[in-house]
Amino acid sequence: MRRLLKLTLLVPFLAAFTMGTLGQTVEKEKQPLPNDKFFPLEKVKKGMRATGYTVFVGTEPKPFELEILGVLKGFPNPQQSAVLAKLLGDDLKHTGVFSGMSGSPVYIDGKLLGAVAFGYLFAKDPIAGITPIQHMIDVFEQKQGNDQKDQHEIGQPRSVSFSEIAFNENSREFEDFVKSFSPAGRLGAQAAAAPPGTQVLMPIATPLAITGVSPEVIARFAPLFQSWGFAPVAGVSGAADIGQLKKADENTLKPGSTIVVPLVRGDYSLAAAGTVTYRDGNRIYAFGHPFLQMGVSEFPMHEGEVVTVMSSAANSFKLSYPTAMVGTMRGDRSTGIFGELGVAPRMIPVEINMRTSRGGNQTYNFEVVVDRFLTPILMQLTVLSTITSTERTLGDSTLQLRGRIQLKNQQEINLENRLSVSLNAPLAAAFAVSQPISMLFNSGFKDLQFEKLVYDITSRDARSTGQLDRLSINRTEVRRGEKIEVQAFARTDGGGEFVERLLVEIPEDAPIGQLQIIVSDGQALQAAESRTGLTPKSLSQLVREMNRIRKSDRLYLRLARAESGAVIKNEEMPGLPPSVLATLGSDRTAGGYTLTRSSTILEKELPPADFVISGQRTLTINVVNP
Repeated sequence: MRRLLKLTLLVPFLAAFTMGTLGQTVEKEKQPLPNDKFFPLEKVKKGMRATGYTVFVGTEPKPFELEILGVLKGFPNPQQSAVLAKLLGDDLKHTGVFSGMSGSPVYIDGKLLGAVAFGYLFAKDPIAGITPIQHMIDVFEQKQGNDQKDQHEIGQPRSVSFSEIAFNENSREFEDFVKSFSPAGRLGAQAAAAPPGTQVLMPIATPLAITGVSPEVIARFAPLFQSWGFAPVAGVSGAADIGQLKKADENTLKPGSTIVVPLVRGDYSLAAAGTVTYRDGNRIYAFGHPFLQMGVSEFPMHEGEVVTVMSSAANSFKLSYPTAMVGTMRGDRSTGIFGELGVAPRMIPVEINMRTSRGGNQTYNFEVVVDRFLTPILMQLTVLSTITSTERTLGDSTLQLRGRIQLKNQQEINLENRLSVSLNAPLAAAFAVSQPISMLFNSGFKDLQFEKLVYDITSRDARSTGQLDRLSINRTEVRRGEKIEVQAFARTDGGGEFVERLLVEIPEDAPIGQLQIIVSDGQALQAAESRTGLTPKSLSQLVREMNRIRKSDRLYLRLARAESGAVIKNEEMPGLPPSVLATLGSDRTAGGYTLTRSSTILEKELPPADFVISGQRTLTINVVNP
């Protein structure tokens, strides 16, 4: 009788535990994962009816019906399968499978089958592919320990090229950058994967709601976003305090609710939206297909609110915006994303101060995600939007850029550049801002941590450039300690002549014999630097070298001697004996050094002129005995 009473009391508890209702959560550390909450893939039969949940407007998930059409074996790869289903109801017949419903949970008999994740391009019927929930969980459970290492621990330090930062509008890198925005520059992922005349089941595009960015800039970056699987849409403003971490409760990111992953938040916002498939305690599973397939990640995870579902013959989509931040997206793999509630991600605060050509001042504050690939591109977009919102893109323009990169436990990096062009000035500025960030991310140092990026941009509606024309000196024979006058003549675009008079004191330890006086713009001098391909030994050394990068808008004077030497382990060693040089050049030595043909005796940075000056000229003097 006592055993019967215990069983009677236990049955209602088990029934409530296995109902699979929305919002039910079980702490993983207290309870093992109950497999009986999931509908087995092997039991899926054609003709079965299922129920899905997604948000059509507001924040509350609403049900929709599905009819199972069958199981696709070996999709999207030989080790996995997907379920094909037809979405039912007048609303879905009108919109079709729409962007933003990726991850919508599908239940059969109250048990979770998986997530709506795939669709056919331009299909007339709402046919969807469903990723089984077990596939979504297994991919993050396997080798989870190895994936917990910091994604920013890139590995061994790599060689960096400083000539890419000392850049001007004529550089090859910038030319390639401009070409990347042409319509033929790249194909979207969907277009590449599904050529005309073919029908392929594709991951549902993820709506990327963009606010604060001009339509012109969105159009420039749209092909790139589309190649990542995003559908860029004009966004709406969200909550004001989205940077504050909200404490999760039982209704936070419940199955069927909207999940938003912002890439940029603040005065600018780029936020990708999908649907939550399953919540297991503080663990969130969503999308059912890759976000960007970056593996281990650390992106903010927000709740979201849907304004409406916009119907389109090409691609219907949810129009939504982020609300409260509730956690961090930790993983991004082939079957979906995985996140953790109650943990705030690292972000990079950015401040841009813009002084317009009409004397106005504007300040923009926002945050961007920390990612070696995404951060430089997002900075290009935000800087470009900052400039184009008030300045023209065609016609003569001069932009003065001053940047401060603040890293944890490191000296501040100060960079300066001035661009005076008649075409693509905002693009040139965006490229110049992103290059140092790319260099730091690609350096390979584990202790790299950005604390803040600050940029001061000043614009003028005029082009002001000049070319170094010639040099002259008052005498060619000098003694140690004596001064000579060097005159640098530059010719401006308007035909005017500018003269810079320089006094150069010959160092007391200067070698007897011929010396070269080189006057050059920073870009040309940087390109000739023997340590252009430096492999820094530490992040501190990289920071010091970046602060030494010459500015491309002014002249430098260098006093150099022609002699053979080498750069070994990043250290310049001039005047090496022929025997050492012969050893370095032999068959027994490869790599680790760079041969040089001159050594620097003295270098001076000249004050910037009223115009951007370029060019290089060389004179020879003779240092004689007293």
